[in-house]
Amino acid sequence: MGTPRLSFHGAAGAVTGSCFRLLTPDGNFLIDCGMFQGPKSEKELNYRPFPFEPADITAVILTHAHIDHSGLLPKLVREGFKGPIYVTPATHDLCAVMLPDSAHIQEFEVEQYNRRAGQRGRKRVNAIYDATDVKKTLKAMQNQDYGDWFAFGKGARARFWNAGHMLGSATVEIEIVQPERKPLRLCFSGDIGPDHKLLHPDPEAPKGIDYLVCESTYGDTDRMDKSSEERRRQLCDEILEAIRPNGALIIPSFAVERAQELISDLGQLITEGKLPRIPVYLDSPLAIRATEVFARNKADLEGGATLAQSLHSPWLNFCQTAEQSKSLDQKREFHIVIAASGMCEAGRVRHRLRNWLWREEATVLLVGYQATGTLGQLLLSGQQTVRIQGDEIKVRARIRSLDLYSGHADGPELAQWIAEREPVSAGVFLVHGEPPALQGLADRITATVPHERMVIPSLDATFELTAQGPVPVGGETVPRLDPKRIARLDWHNDVSRLLLDLSDALYAMTSDKERAIMIRRLRRALKDGTRSDES
Repeated sequence: MGTPRLSFHGAAGAVTGSCFRLLTPDGNFLIDCGMFQGPKSEKELNYRPFPFEPADITAVILTHAHIDHSGLLPKLVREGFKGPIYVTPATHDLCAVMLPDSAHIQEFEVEQYNRRAGQRGRKRVNAIYDATDVKKTLKAMQNQDYGDWFAFGKGARARFWNAGHMLGSATVEIEIVQPERKPLRLCFSGDIGPDHKLLHPDPEAPKGIDYLVCESTYGDTDRMDKSSEERRRQLCDEILEAIRPNGALIIPSFAVERAQELISDLGQLITEGKLPRIPVYLDSPLAIRATEVFARNKADLEGGATLAQSLHSPWLNFCQTAEQSKSLDQKREFHIVIAASGMCEAGRVRHRLRNWLWREEATVLLVGYQATGTLGQLLLSGQQTVRIQGDEIKVRARIRSLDLYSGHADGPELAQWIAEREPVSAGVFLVHGEPPALQGLADRITATVPHERMVIPSLDATFELTAQGPVPVGGETVPRLDPKRIARLDWHNDVSRLLLDLSDALYAMTSDKERAIMIRRLRRALKDGTRSDES
């Protein structure tokens, strides 16, 4: 194999599971190794084998610490990877709190699942990885500063550029030596921060490259006024509108970056007298530990002093223990809870939602991206009833959203960022976006990137990186999931919706006789369906 190849083993047609494999004559490298999130059919990929041999991977370059980019690194190590993992120093620090938390969540959720599986006679599962695997992963990490070239394999070097997405986030520039030809230059965007990103400078990246791999999360979105002042004004308005006697404002938040941004803005609004001193509870051990990392790196953050001052304010309370978290359900004065996870898929926020969603005096403010099939997306879409931990919950709380805290550039910003990389001589791959966002960004950049040089890859697709452009390689890997099933609600969501609709229909009936008839019909339909399958 003389020509380098690039495979897309995640974040292809969806926003999670980032994992790109670069195969050269002298090595086999990964850029990111993230966890899949969203619909269960996608999350199941986390438990399945990698579409490559982990022991064959020479090295990994990690763009940032978010779990959808780093979350399967311990699994990679567990299954035989022995090489180095190159990171920025701040990414290393954040991984040291995020990956142990991820392992804890794996073990806790698997324990709960196996308890239910045992009761139902179903097959038990094992955790994807454990704390020992995380320790080995962290030991393999090697710090590299922004702007410094480093060799990551024979004939291969890279350097990090500040992506402006979160603390330590990076865009990766790569050069691959080629016999009798100029080096092949690639740029992997990672996640690109927006203009006016709190705590971080505008993103930076190289120009004049051969291939660009660019995220597209908000490729179809135009945010209007994106200034810091407008963001704080909208947050202030949402909080004032949410204030109710004996009520609460629940803010599902990513534990890293989003929680710290909210604390910083809340501190400024309270200091300026635009908000009263409302009690704020940070209900996430991971967010608390991540906040300590931010505090240590405050000198490298824009507005780090404001964040540091807010962290020592009397209105801010940290809920470290389970007992402190449970006590929040007994609060009677209006208060704000910031809790992970941001998509409401795991963590303490599910307990807070279970306690507050059915109450009219509550408000839920969503401040981040909500992937298809997540509880956050279901709430945002207006679902009137949801299931949390097996319980049916009526949604009476106000559901609000505020997009200005996104860590991702919007469509115009992404198009401008791509234009600033020109000339891109061979090809542009659009990744890390759901289909509407991918197509939206593709439409925006047609003036600068010809159609024949633009590719939206599917999961596990492989391309040869020729000087003339990308060439698909057929039969390299069988896709682990049909592209038509990615970033879409699956049968698990359909069953959950069916059970909720059935419950509503039964309660709406006026007599037990009607309910009995409905149940008999359902049982008959199930029996007929089983017979049909058997025949």
